[in-house]
Amino acid sequence: MKKILLLFLFSLTLFAAPEATIPTVNLSLSAPDTPNQLVTTLNIIIVLTILALAPSIIFVMTSFLRLIVVFSFLRQAMGTQSMPPNTILITLALILTFFIMEPVATKSYNEAVKPYLEEKIGYEEAFAKGVKPFKEFMLKNTREKDLALFYRIRNLPNPKTIDDVPLSVLVPAFMISELKTAFEIGFLIYLPFLVIDMVVSSVLMAMGMMMLPPVMISLPFKLLIFVLVDGWNLLVQRLVESFVT
Repeated sequence: MKKILLLFLFSLTLFAAPEATIPTVNLSLSAPDTPNQLVTTLNIIIVLTILALAPSIIFVMTSFLRLIVVFSFLRQAMGTQSMPPNTILITLALILTFFIMEPVATKSYNEAVKPYLEEKIGYEEAFAKGVKPFKEFMLKNTREKDLALFYRIRNLPNPKTIDDVPLSVLVPAFMISELKTAFEIGFLIYLPFLVIDMVVSSVLMAMGMMMLPPVMISLPFKLLIFVLVDGWNLLVQRLVESFVT
């Protein structure tokens, strides 16, 4: 995990540098003539690696996991099948993730990336300072019980500071905490729609309309109620406020 984050942080410094020039791409297998050519080739490899690993980093270290799970629960509870489409839900989750994580990313840039670009600190120090805001975010949104679980599995001593918490322990603890929180929110979302389904089913049974699927009748009512209460506004507001930054 540390190697992945090292590559991720280095890519930020590469693209954020104001004096950076567009590197030339040479697909030949010839040896580089100068050290600068070697560095350019390595930078290209690092960028390509980051493009492949970026989705995984977003999943394990940001608010994206909770958002996409809750949106999936909402769609299932409403019974709209594939509406909204997965593309829309993922895009909305990404946009909200950037909104929520912006203060964390800004702090990481000001304390690590910017000083590194100005050659005021070394690479190892830049990594430690750059990853610390993300660790603080994950710790604030991780249950102590979940963190203790992985400490017991590894038989590690209790940490005294945030720097003592390794990412190999923090990341899985953060993920299962996010999943539990998302499932709790999903349960609360299901309840009002479940009540509508039960009421519609009872009315249809009382009218003797056994062959009519209750979903066909309850779906318009679900959509109507969700629109009347401004459901997207309420849901997004509560989701954003549920994160501690």
